[in-house]
Amino acid sequence: MENNKTKSYHFIAIGGVGQSALAKILKIKGYDVSGSDIKESKYTKELENLGVKINIGHDKNVIKENMIIVLSSAIKEDNVELIRAKELNLPLYHRSDILKLISDNYECFVGFSGTHGKTTMTGLCSYILEKLNAHPAYAAGGIIQELETNANAYKESEIFIAELDESDGTIVKYSPDYIVINNLEADHFDFYKKGEDDLINTFKTFINNLKPEAEIFINLDDSGCQTFLNEIKNKNVITYSIKDKNADYYADNIILNSEYNSFDLYIKGIYKDNFKTLLTGAHNVSNALSVLSVLNEKGFNLKEIKPYLYSFKGMKRRYETVLKNDYVTIIDDYAHHPTEIKALLKNARKRTSNNIVAIFQPHRYTRLKALWNDFLNSFELADELFILDTYPAGDKFNEEYNSKTFNDTIKHKCAKYIKGNMDDAAKEISKYIKNNDYILTIGAGDVTKAGYILRGYYDKP
Repeated sequence: MENNKTKSYHFIAIGGVGQSALAKILKIKGYDVSGSDIKESKYTKELENLGVKINIGHDKNVIKENMIIVLSSAIKEDNVELIRAKELNLPLYHRSDILKLISDNYECFVGFSGTHGKTTMTGLCSYILEKLNAHPAYAAGGIIQELETNANAYKESEIFIAELDESDGTIVKYSPDYIVINNLEADHFDFYKKGEDDLINTFKTFINNLKPEAEIFINLDDSGCQTFLNEIKNKNVITYSIKDKNADYYADNIILNSEYNSFDLYIKGIYKDNFKTLLTGAHNVSNALSVLSVLNEKGFNLKEIKPYLYSFKGMKRRYETVLKNDYVTIIDDYAHHPTEIKALLKNARKRTSNNIVAIFQPHRYTRLKALWNDFLNSFELADELFILDTYPAGDKFNEEYNSKTFNDTIKHKCAKYIKGNMDDAAKEISKYIKNNDYILTIGAGDVTKAGYILRGYYDKP
């Protein structure tokens, strides 16, 4: 891995949430950074404001002799910039290699991992440390609402917080000092062909590569984590739970309502304090508990953390309010796995007694096929369900497992398949919206656009 400030790091597809975070940190740390993407975005604009050279559109002529090329898993072999880089025999690195390079340059590296919750945990931890003026460096997989960014760094940063993605197995490259494993559930079947077995084996490799003194935080409430815990030996394990009083960090007297969660924190059986969070749903008590456990073990004061745990408003696209007025409420959420969808709808049902309208865009044909029956049983709490065309994310169309066949199979009383682009889909759905409907746009693709198009219809004086 080259750590050379005389060379330029060029990011192909720099506008992605992961790529842009790393580009921003490198730029702040004094490296020459450039990049390209097919379209302008909030991420490219922020980078341009920092002085990063951005090219909209891919052009082989932007590739120069002194560059180190940074790729994401989405870059195809026929990309003209990649082809040119190979012609020039330039060093090619995956974004995971750059994340490792960055993390290796910090005194303390904190990683958040797991199938669900890692973006929220990373964002919450980063937000609290920003508010404590601890000058953290961080790279999250989404926008932290109040901070309006997914990444930051300071010249004096000593601690680095990052979301560690398990989707493509690259998590084995990292060596954090503190690592949270929030849950281990089968997903990303394009990579993990054997589902949870492959996932757990990847995490075993990851954990076995850690430094002996590394601290591993594990959620006892997750069955995959319990299986994993039985297979790792002689490690510094710290447990957290909202169910098991024997956990090192335990949340008791949990109150869940439509406005906030509250809970009593016990550490090794000793009561410490009562905490509140604006993040609702039981899963967010677990997310908050993981961050409290890491920060307490790192030596931060729980009393000082407490107000910022409560003031954190969450991440963009994680139960984000798009519109709330006297006519409708529109919520946007990144949920794309059956477990996440069930938690989302359970949370929504606690917040409203009104008609819940779920607008679901499946993400990847491979995921839809692998979790078909789980998806079919994920929408019981929705009163109406609109199913949009599957977002392929590189997958090939599947004749048997797709949005149309899903709609034909699901036994939901009010399911309707809506085909076409997002503008046409939103226009069609608007014909069914009624006064006081509680609308959820659900998925990891571009379904978020539907919510903002609908907002244009209903955000009126």
